[in-house]
Amino acid sequence: MMTDTRPGRDWAMLALVVLVGLNLRPFLAAPAPILAEIVADTGLGYSGIAMLTLLPMFLMGLGAFVAPGIQMRIGARRGLLLALVILLAGSALRVVASGGLALIATAALCGIGVAFIQAAFPGIIKARFPNSVPVVTGLYSAMIMAGGAFGARLMPMLVHAGYSWRAALAWLALPVAVALAAAWRILSDVEASKPDGALTRQLLRRPRTWVLMAAFGLVNTGYTSMIAWLAPYYQAQGWTSADSSGLVAVMAVCQATAALGLPILARRNIDRRGWLWLTILFQGIGFFGLATAPGLAPAAWAGLCGAGLGGSFALAIVTALDHLPRPEQAGALAALMQGGGFLLAAIGPYAMAVLHDWTGGFAAGWMLHFGCVLVTALLYMRFNPRRYPEAMALAA
Repeated sequence: MMTDTRPGRDWAMLALVVLVGLNLRPFLAAPAPILAEIVADTGLGYSGIAMLTLLPMFLMGLGAFVAPGIQMRIGARRGLLLALVILLAGSALRVVASGGLALIATAALCGIGVAFIQAAFPGIIKARFPNSVPVVTGLYSAMIMAGGAFGARLMPMLVHAGYSWRAALAWLALPVAVALAAAWRILSDVEASKPDGALTRQLLRRPRTWVLMAAFGLVNTGYTSMIAWLAPYYQAQGWTSADSSGLVAVMAVCQATAALGLPILARRNIDRRGWLWLTILFQGIGFFGLATAPGLAPAAWAGLCGAGLGGSFALAIVTALDHLPRPEQAGALAALMQGGGFLLAAIGPYAMAVLHDWTGGFAAGWMLHFGCVLVTALLYMRFNPRRYPEAMALAA
């Protein structure tokens, strides 16, 4: 794990947290506002469109289980640099994506790169900022959400400026290149300790690990469905790509605000459950509104869903890190939570596509996510910090 603790390096690491976080979601959020152009050119149907989110999310989940072994072999610094190179390649290659399958392949490549980054970063944050975990995790999560807003808002602007959808998507390689250059510089003299290969097996024996996975996954099925289907949902009701991308941006801005603000508000009490339940309330109202009254207050529904999803994401990582005192153990637990959670979350867009085919609309899908957040609220009841030592007792 990162061990250099000089103040100047801390500021540099904060800058890197921002740059890296901003690049972890644009490739997922960008296609939705310009799906009309993509579908017209590639002929992708609803199942194919769902794969643009399902496949990278599945790989991001699978990667969380593989990443510790990779980190053991090549170290955190080289792993992060390689992951950014893969993400850069996946984004840049979209300029030559000749059809739907090629576009899905680039999404998979991006997902592979993001998988390692997301597995490694929470532990790095806990090691580098042990006294500011909620704040820095909130910053990291907020940048992830803000990156999604950036990708969604940029695409219609570029297409309307005369770029093809392929070129527009490929422009997202530029900020990845900036993050790669910064990582090369900032991480150049930071040592990394190698993770314990037996730790993952120990953590997977703990029921609490699976509860964390389930809660994280159920919430993030809503996120994956929102970035995949919110814009098409309103485009089917006559909205333009620019207007629907604006709605996705509203969602993502609210995500970023909640992801940054709620961990700060929750930092004084290690019992995060009250704040977690607040995020459930936001999501429940938002999904119910999307399902039953989409035209009444679309920005409000999108914003409430975004605030709930962003707050849940950040607080879930903080809660996972709270469970264990040692950074390498806490980081491994957070990585496993994301791994199992993203595998579950990958189902969201496909489930929405299937329900759309069955019912002819998206309302049933939004109600599915309303049910998911109710189940998550019950799982959150188990996150009593007084029981963390018992829940996560590990062999010495």
